[in-house]
Amino acid sequence: MAKTIAEINEKIKKGQAVVFNAEEIIDFARNKGIKEAAKEVDVVTTGTFGIMCSSGAFFNIGHAKPRIKLGGGRTFFNDVPAYTGLAAVDLFLGANALPDDDPRNRIHPGEFNYGGGHVIEELVAGKDVRLVASAYGTDCYPRKKLETWINIKDMNQATLFNIRNAYQNYNVAVNTSNKTIYTYMGVLKPKLGNANYSSAGQLSPLFNDPFYKTVGIGTKIFLGGGTGYVAWHGTQHNPDAPRTEKGIPKDGAGTLAVIGDLKQMSPKWLVGTSVMGYGCSITVGIGLPIPILNEEILEYTTITDADIYAPVIDYSDAFPNLRSDKMGEVTYAELKSGKIKVKGQDVPTASRSSYPKALEIANVLKEWIDKGKFLLTEPVELLPGVESGVKMKPLKERPIED
Repeated sequence: MAKTIAEINEKIKKGQAVVFNAEEIIDFARNKGIKEAAKEVDVVTTGTFGIMCSSGAFFNIGHAKPRIKLGGGRTFFNDVPAYTGLAAVDLFLGANALPDDDPRNRIHPGEFNYGGGHVIEELVAGKDVRLVASAYGTDCYPRKKLETWINIKDMNQATLFNIRNAYQNYNVAVNTSNKTIYTYMGVLKPKLGNANYSSAGQLSPLFNDPFYKTVGIGTKIFLGGGTGYVAWHGTQHNPDAPRTEKGIPKDGAGTLAVIGDLKQMSPKWLVGTSVMGYGCSITVGIGLPIPILNEEILEYTTITDADIYAPVIDYSDAFPNLRSDKMGEVTYAELKSGKIKVKGQDVPTASRSSYPKALEIANVLKEWIDKGKFLLTEPVELLPGVESGVKMKPLKERPIED
């Protein structure tokens, strides 16, 4: 039994496609059997909603009268600096960008109340944002200062482009030191006082296609409440991570680079986020449709939280010192139970991502497909897989001599 994406799209157009979310498919396939379920089901939808730091947006704000060349100067959105080294009026705003006057961690832990992710959320919400720019002036771009309110609807283009999202598995963060530490995985209490993790587990996109057999360049996705596309494999994409017998990575593995029209998106699914003691970021909603092309693909989508293992890492020592030491491995079923065992100690757990929101994303995507509003795309090229030899390497430091 084999299907094509074109055949599935014809069924979607006719309102005949059978779509399940990645939670529903588990019991359905268990009751029907893999073979029969694969015949009947056309698409399985997934979702994730969590902090995704490697995110940002490109803007073309349009030319002022007289013209100004922002490239080489300084530009701020609500006092948050944008990157101007592109062209006259093309800018990039990163989710981690901070105002110049933010105290950072000079008073530790810093609060990081406002940054690039918050600006992106406000723009998506339709709010006016204060733009202040200075330039050095040229014969063709004579203006040297610009101050104006700007709205996303006034921009020529606003494009979300996130270079690393939807991490396939991630660390469980703990702290063995005698003091509280502040990390991008949240506040970690001393002496194994808590354990934080960040994944939707059985709903998460790349857990449901662990070898990237259906996802690649050009795959259409739910992105930030609108539609977007997989543009490339994300940075730190590491398909060579160790895997279980079922092929599920036990460490951070695949990642996605994604792109989409920011003007179509929603502040519900793009949320500026402050991480105490660490910085600013943005919480992003992503949903990936898995076309059920054969029994193998269907079986991948039946993974459960009990099948997925994550490494327990000490963020007071091993993580900051780039050591691969693990304190153990735990399943997502254990993590979601509210506590895990680490070194014989019961440690309470908390998620940095939202499973209910991930499920909502999977259901929104399912509804779009059911109503014929969302067709699947054939990837131009699949993501690099285990056979590709792609690996994540540490920085090779080379001293710079005077």
